[in-house]
Amino acid sequence: MVRTSPAPVTRPHGDARLADLADAPVLTVFQSLESSPKGLTETEAEERLSRHGDNTEPTTAGHGLAAHVLDAVRSPFVALLTGLGVVFVVLGDLRGTITVAIMVTLSVVLRFWQHTRSDRAVRALLGQVDTTVTVRRRGDATLPPLDREVPPSDLVPGDVVRLGPGDIVPADLRVVAASDLVVDQSALSGEGLPVAKRVPSPRPRRLRAPDRPGLVDAPSLCFAGTSVVSGSATAVVIATGAHTYSGSLARATATPRAVSSFDLGVRAVGWTLIRFMLVMVPIVLVVSGTVSGDWPQAVMFAAAVAVGLTPEMLPVIVTTNLARGASRLSRRKVIVKRLNAIQDLGAMDVLCVDKTGTLTEDRVAYAHSVDLAGRPDGEAAEYACLAVQFQDFPHNRLDEAILEQLADPEDALLAEAMFTPVDEIAFDPARRRSTVILRGPEDGHLLITKGDPDDVLSRCTHARESGAIVELGKTERAQAADVVRGYAQNGMRVLAVAAKQGEARFVPYSEDDEQNLVLVGFVGFVDPVRDDAADAVRSLTRHGVTLKLLTGDNRYVAAQVAALAGIPVGEIVLGHEIDEADDGVLRELVAKTTVFAKLTPAHKARIVAALKTAGHAVGFLGDGVNDGPALRTADVGIAPDTATAVAKDAADLILLDRDLGVLARGVVEGRRTLGNTLKYVHITAGQNFGNVLTVVLAALFLPFLPILPIQLVVQNLLYDGAQLALPWDRVDRRYLAKPRRWDAKGMVRFMLVFGPLSSLFDLTTFAVLWWVFDAGGHPAVFQTGWFVEGLLTQLLVVLVLRTAAPLRGTPPATPVVWATAAAALAGIALTLPPIADALRLTPPPAGYLLWLFPLVLGYLLAAHLVKRSWLRRSSGTWW
Repeated sequence: MVRTSPAPVTRPHGDARLADLADAPVLTVFQSLESSPKGLTETEAEERLSRHGDNTEPTTAGHGLAAHVLDAVRSPFVALLTGLGVVFVVLGDLRGTITVAIMVTLSVVLRFWQHTRSDRAVRALLGQVDTTVTVRRRGDATLPPLDREVPPSDLVPGDVVRLGPGDIVPADLRVVAASDLVVDQSALSGEGLPVAKRVPSPRPRRLRAPDRPGLVDAPSLCFAGTSVVSGSATAVVIATGAHTYSGSLARATATPRAVSSFDLGVRAVGWTLIRFMLVMVPIVLVVSGTVSGDWPQAVMFAAAVAVGLTPEMLPVIVTTNLARGASRLSRRKVIVKRLNAIQDLGAMDVLCVDKTGTLTEDRVAYAHSVDLAGRPDGEAAEYACLAVQFQDFPHNRLDEAILEQLADPEDALLAEAMFTPVDEIAFDPARRRSTVILRGPEDGHLLITKGDPDDVLSRCTHARESGAIVELGKTERAQAADVVRGYAQNGMRVLAVAAKQGEARFVPYSEDDEQNLVLVGFVGFVDPVRDDAADAVRSLTRHGVTLKLLTGDNRYVAAQVAALAGIPVGEIVLGHEIDEADDGVLRELVAKTTVFAKLTPAHKARIVAALKTAGHAVGFLGDGVNDGPALRTADVGIAPDTATAVAKDAADLILLDRDLGVLARGVVEGRRTLGNTLKYVHITAGQNFGNVLTVVLAALFLPFLPILPIQLVVQNLLYDGAQLALPWDRVDRRYLAKPRRWDAKGMVRFMLVFGPLSSLFDLTTFAVLWWVFDAGGHPAVFQTGWFVEGLLTQLLVVLVLRTAAPLRGTPPATPVVWATAAAALAGIALTLPPIADALRLTPPPAGYLLWLFPLVLGYLLAAHLVKRSWLRRSSGTWW
């Protein structure tokens, strides 16, 4: 079977070494790391720090002035405009050269400013409160070890550290001693609930290095970036910095970003304009030179064509639109790290989301309590709450959920009055249960055990059912198993609760007393789906965005969360099926599947890549270290501000509000930004193509240039200056209803329809100037006449073509109207002395303006009629 190309993610450095150390005896671990239970000496630590470097993750945030400048100039439009500047240099046109240089500089400065502003905001988000870690160090080999606090960045392989509740694991660690250690590693695995960590048994199961899920779940390994929920441990550092598991994923996100839908669209449009130029310029050169025999003038004609086809202000217009979109998104609590991502957001038609912390609240919440038969019964919850109230050992997330939602202050006071704690048997990850013994009102002892259903049920002989106590026979045990299985299939965590009454005694209790219990019932817990998730999913669906759930959790949890969030479930695809699929099979899977479970980081990135290969514009929303590669692979990566540093570093957009509705509004803002950009691109390209057709036809019969290159540049500059107001323009609601992209083919069709229409009225203007005003013998009058007509028609036709229905649709924004009027007045003013002399213009004949009014009005009416015909043939599609 031919396998698909690997996703752009690297395998963690030293997987095999981690697996070996996970299995090895403690003494072997210390020998391998050249350390000891006493820790390192200060001299050894300093030497290793110089060799391994600081214990910090690689990051691209704040990646330097040179990189920001490179990002700002990396645009095909900037390259196109720079090429035009070279043409002016070759022709010796200083004014044209300076004009183009100013426009290139303005575009680059705008992009650079936006990038640096976003970078400062991201650095502020990534800034962490100073923390320390408890490490065992010695002054020298002869002194006893002492526990001291050091910055996490000073840790080195071989250091012995202490962990306690609430600590963030500072590096990849091998546990050498543990007491009830429970770690939350959802940021790595996607598993919503914490896992127990312990020293491995003497004959452990050997982990295969390629088995990434097994590696993360290794009970003796704690990984950098995870957090200690409860318990304590002593552990030895086995990897730091870029060599940790999360560091390797961070390195994967630091690789060059895959080409996005925006990049592809812009490249296609840029190359389309270049191809038009490469075809039209030689034609004009040959035709003009052959007809007139004046080859220097033919070169000037060709230069005019190059100028006419080049949208000089396109980089500035695009950047201004994006900067305006970034500003509007910032008010909606979205930080834009990569400016082009705004238009990728508008083009997005598939959004892949992680589960934990994205669709869910990333917490454990009490759901309900049932009896042996699965009937609602609050007795199990009452017993569990009573046990948690009196236990001394640290509370885990299930205990906290019980207290948060079940512990009433009055009931707690009553319980304290009625019961007295006697003894307890703490939670042990190996036996997966805990027990509390209480003295009741009648001086007897009440033993309450809660924990994993399999472990608790095996110690029960009877069960409560409908108020009676029944013997746990084969039928009853099968019934209990069905209840537990039902919990799992609904994506819930289940806790079994059992109890028994006994005589008071003074002898301490032990595991041997956890026998002959009476099963009280089961308590169910969930990671609640966010309140806004379903509304956000509906909103995104209405806007043409298909959602897919990608999670490292099991299929039952994934299905339950997807259903509650309103994502169609259908057939669920697991990670191992992704491994077995070749390129073709994977494309079929991702096309028809909406829920994927038990995924690794590589699986997520590969699914995103397959969707992009199938032609989709893909977004990915995630917050964990394991989401970094997929965030980097997507057209637009999105992370909440509470995400891990790796996720925020890989993302293009950061949500400051966990409300998913913010993302739906961001999609609309992306489409508004793209719509206003494409207004300029299409209308300008069509007008410029019309100008070129006019110049080509003029080359056949005019003995002089109909317009000088510098005049054409200034005309375009005035027009483009007015279009700088387009980022503030309104966009049709119909346009915002579905994903939009840069479409080079659509732009070509637009050029071929509206370009000749513009050229037709230009030629009509030529006829009026030639025969009515006898401008054939006065090139300056002819050039001024076309300068004014060309400018007014370009400016005013924008008001007609900017929307699908200008008369009864979305009216233009006030800034657009004022900018159009200002540019028109400025253009007319340029034909008056003394400015006219610098541009080789002259005041037009007084009667010309009377002819100009019906010409312009006729052009606008013709453009409107052609647009209506276009809309009928294209089923209302515009741009």
